[in-house]
Amino acid sequence: MFMISPRTTSRRSSVVSNVSDIRRLKPHLEGNLKWLDTLECTSDVMCCRFNPDGTLVAVGQSDGAIKVFNADNAVCLYSLTDDDTIKAHLPVTSVRFMLAASGDLKTEHHHILLASYASGMIKFWHYPSSSCLHTINEVRQTLTAALSPLGNKFLTAGDAEQIYVYDSETKTRVQTCEPSDSRDVMNGHRLRIFALQYHPWIPHVFISGGWDDTIMFWDDRQKHAVRRLYGPHICGDALDIDATHNHILTGSWRKDHILQIWDFESGKKIKDVPMDKFNSSQLYCAQWLGKEYMVCGGCENNMAMIIDRGTLNITGQVVDLPQGVYCIDNSRIGHHPKIAIGAEMCVYLVKNE
Repeated sequence: MFMISPRTTSRRSSVVSNVSDIRRLKPHLEGNLKWLDTLECTSDVMCCRFNPDGTLVAVGQSDGAIKVFNADNAVCLYSLTDDDTIKAHLPVTSVRFMLAASGDLKTEHHHILLASYASGMIKFWHYPSSSCLHTINEVRQTLTAALSPLGNKFLTAGDAEQIYVYDSETKTRVQTCEPSDSRDVMNGHRLRIFALQYHPWIPHVFISGGWDDTIMFWDDRQKHAVRRLYGPHICGDALDIDATHNHILTGSWRKDHILQIWDFESGKKIKDVPMDKFNSSQLYCAQWLGKEYMVCGGCENNMAMIIDRGTLNITGQVVDLPQGVYCIDNSRIGHHPKIAIGAEMCVYLVKNE
C-alpha cells in the first residue's frame, strides 16, 4: 500500500512567489491515483454529481448554469439554463439525479435532475431536452438538497432554521423540520445548514449539519430533531453515512479535527482521522469511497485526499489545484469508482488504484 509521506514544507509556498506563478501551476497526482479526464466548465464549479450508473456527471456553476457531461469522454452533452437562472445569476448549490420507480413508464419521471440554487429556487430539469419541468420558489437561500433512498421524498435546507420535506411526485411540502421556539431546547439547527443525508436503509431517517457545530438526527415525519451529536463544523457537502458499518463521516472547515468518524446508532465519536499541516485542508466536502476508503477536499492547501479507512494513511492526493475544492462525488460503482473533484472552473476525474 502506497503512503504519502508528510511534507516538510508546503509545495505551493516553496515553488511559487506570486499569483501569476500560481496560475501557471497545474494540478497533479501523488500516490495511488490515475488521471482519467478533465471536465471544463464556463464558470466556477460549486457542486457535482454522478448519475446512478456512473455514465454522466452533472456540474452546477456559480453563474447558475448546469453542465451535464459524458463521464467517459468528458464531452458536455447538455447545458441547463432558463430565464429564471439567467436573471438571478446566482450559484447552483446542489444537483441530484432523480430516481424513477421500477415499472414507471411516465416519460416525465425519467432523466430528471433536481437542482437547488442560492436564489431559493428548486428546479426539476429534463436534461435530454434541456427543459425545466417544474420550479419551486423558497423564500431563502437554498444551500443543499437530498433525495430519500427510494426517491419518493426530497429535502432542502439553507440559511434558515427550517428543513423542508417534499413529496417527489406532487412537489408539495409535506413537513417542516425545525427547532422548538424555546432557546433552552436544542432539537434543531439555529444557523445555516449546508449538508443533508438520508440514511441508506432506515426509512424516514436523515441527518443534517451546518454552522452550529451539531449533527442533528431527524425523522422526516416529525417536526423536531430526535437527537444530536456535537462537534463538526459543516460548511459544505461533508456529511455521509456508510451503509455497511453504519458509520457517519464528517468533514469540518477548521484547522483541527477536520475529518471524523462517528457511530450512527450511539452518536459517539469513533476516531479522528489524523492529519499533518502540510497534508490537510479545511474541508468543504467528504465522502465514503466504497468500503475501504474516504475522500475529502477543501481549501488552504487546495487539495483532495484519498485515505485508507483501516490504516488512516493518505494513499493518494490531487495537489496544486488552482482554488479550494468545493465539491467531490464518486460513481459508487465497482471496487475502484470514478472520483469527481471540483476546483475553480474544472472537474477533475480520477480513479483510486
